[in-house]
Amino acid sequence: MNLNLELNLDNIMNYRLILCIGIFIIGINKSGSQELTVKKDSVVPMTVWEMAKYDTRYTLKSVGHAFTRPLHWKGKDFAKFGGLIGGTVLLSVADEPIRDFVQNQKSDFPRAVRDFGWYFGSPQNYFMANAGLYGFGLFTKNEKIRKTSVLIISSSITTGLIQTITKNAIGRARPDHRDDPYAFSSFANDAGFRSFPSGHTVLSVTMAHSIAKQFENPWVKAGIYTIGAIPPISRMIDDAHWFTDIAFSAVLSIVVVDAIDKFLFQEEAYDYPKRQKQISWNLRFSANQIGFVGTF
Repeated sequence: MNLNLELNLDNIMNYRLILCIGIFIIGINKSGSQELTVKKDSVVPMTVWEMAKYDTRYTLKSVGHAFTRPLHWKGKDFAKFGGLIGGTVLLSVADEPIRDFVQNQKSDFPRAVRDFGWYFGSPQNYFMANAGLYGFGLFTKNEKIRKTSVLIISSSITTGLIQTITKNAIGRARPDHRDDPYAFSSFANDAGFRSFPSGHTVLSVTMAHSIAKQFENPWVKAGIYTIGAIPPISRMIDDAHWFTDIAFSAVLSIVVVDAIDKFLFQEEAYDYPKRQKQISWNLRFSANQIGFVGTF
């Protein structure tokens, strides 16, 4: 009986993931797309195999670009990075009270939403959903969906590698493993010391931000970001992460997606009908507040 219930739950969650991807495909199709050609001034369309090779090349180039950007950083870039680290450290003083507040609300949080958050942010489901998204864009020769999928997968590889290395190197204890937010054990062979940063948050925010950038309607964007926020919140409800794990991971994902999106635009890799609005994200500090501000 228990096995049947678990299998049914798996099916329900997979159907919900498929539904979310289906809604996105419908929406992005309505927003318009064009078939990619071998060159921008050519009228010869690519074959499916040529498109797959083209997308793979730009996925690898995007990942390489993201990892080599620190070599080109200037003073203000190092200042922003230092601000992110410093802000995370300062924000950690709120980890315990936020955890207490969240745990007090645990009984009122819908179980179905918690389950969806875990399944949506799990790597195997995440990459399966993106594979389906890319496959649809590839075989229908929908450039906008392909571009979105390339943005998602290249950003996910980048943030995924960063969070995997950082998670093991820092070795922060999960709240359900230690009550102390400052308990660390670097490279410990223990999953209880892999709290920072949050892998579920990195993946869900990366996908949500990549997809939201394809729409102009603020209500559509809000809906996409709301779905993307479910995994981070559910992980806190499950007492698997501190608030600063979530906050740092979300900022990391946004920065990486924006950097790779800008790279693809500059490379003219895909058809960008117009220059997208760029948001400059900065951490702001004052005597009594910490803020993450986006400047349009």
